[in-house]
Amino acid sequence: MERTILQPAALDGAALAELKHWLGISRPNDDAALIGLIDASLAICEAFTGKMPLAQTVEEIIAPHAGWQELVSRPVREITGAALIAADGTREALPLPTDALEWRIAISACVQLLRPFEGRGIALQLVVGIADDWDSLPASLRHGIIRLAAHLYRERDRDGKSDAAVPASVTALWRPWRSTRLA
Repeated sequence: MERTILQPAALDGAALAELKHWLGISRPNDDAALIGLIDASLAICEAFTGKMPLAQTVEEIIAPHAGWQELVSRPVREITGAALIAADGTREALPLPTDALEWRIAISACVQLLRPFEGRGIALQLVVGIADDWDSLPASLRHGIIRLAAHLYRERDRDGKSDAAVPASVTALWRPWRSTRLA
């Protein structure tokens, strides 16, 4: 399964202002680097919790065979588009809702193809994420992202080995949001 981010989360001024306040920075010299650290912290948060913190539009390509298939991105808010990818790479839009797809987007997002398709795959466009914007992100996730970005900023110039692990104070904030599965 392939995933491509079509429209990344909008890291507006609120996230940057909060990180700059946390670090005590008032000048705009490091803004681009700080936004990069916030973006990296969002990706690490998603990897840890199994959920995208901020709303994004993504495309996932699933196999064209019939049956249930679990999606990588969570939580799925809506499926906005679907297209059949032919063997030559061309795409044919599938109307939504369609009688060929069934989905459940509760805890684990799954799509069921009700019949097999000929081609390389089905491209699904999804809107995923816990919150619409930075201000509506739950406090524990937001605070953990800021703490991790600040940690990465402070560790950037350290000579020798730096600790690659996410600080325990950050994982403690994110742990209630973590998805667990039984094998």
